Amino acid sequence: MKRTVLITGASAGIGYELAKEFARHGYNLVLVARSKAKLDELATQITKEHSVEVFVLEKDLLAENAGKDIFEKLEQMGLKVDTLVNNAGFGNFGEFAKADINKELASIKLNVSALTELTWLFLQTGLEQNQAEILNVASTAAFFSGPYMSVYYATKNYVLAFSEALSQELKGTGITVSTLCPGPTYSDFQKTANMQNSKLVKGKKMMTSKEVAKIAYRGLKAKKAIIVPGFMNKIQVLAPRFLPRRIMKAILANIQKEQK
Repeated sequence: MKRTVLITGASAGIGYELAKEFARHGYNLVLVARSKAKLDELATQITKEHSVEVFVLEKDLLAENAGKDIFEKLEQMGLKVDTLVNNAGFGNFGEFAKADINKELASIKLNVSALTELTWLFLQTGLEQNQAEILNVASTAAFFSGPYMSVYYATKNYVLAFSEALSQELKGTGITVSTLCPGPTYSDFQKTANMQNSKLVKGKKMMTSKEVAKIAYRGLKAKKAIIVPGFMNKIQVLAPRFLPRRIMKAILANIQKEQK
């Protein structure tokens, strides 16, 4: 019997590639995003290439009761989800004092509140299963505080801390929780965050979303609590163990400044 994965933010970037990766391994898919047209296009491509079912749910996770609506729809459709991938998220680049506060609050709602709600809703039925999985997408930002992207970094700190704690709570239940912490990745994220001119990404060689998705899938199946794709990213996230926080803040402030 095929397993089913629900992926949020599946219309682009890492979520898009994760959908294709799970399909390649025989999973049926529930794809969630705001853009139905993009999801339909992806669903058509996947069903042509793989013998799996793809269900498209057009939903803005910032909307009231979005998570509840998704799981009620799944129940109506008679779908049991075995794997939850909380991938949807975005960030904003620039000085916080000059930021659009509504965008910052929206990023907290999507990156933190929606992820938390969907995880809780999944566990209400997932705890009854012998085997279930949660993959929460954070970032290497989760290991640092990030000047010029202060709210985004803070939200990813939350995702990592929450997921690690949950992983411990769920030991012995048959449910595993993994946190994906990619570094800068070729996707629409940089454009959405308005950070194309940041020193962090401008002119830099980055991993592709496809590479990250393959590593994420392998890590999830290996039941890794934390998945950091790429050798240099693995080295970088160790930095806080050896450098004082004040030095790390200064380094990141320099790295993330806009490059003229």
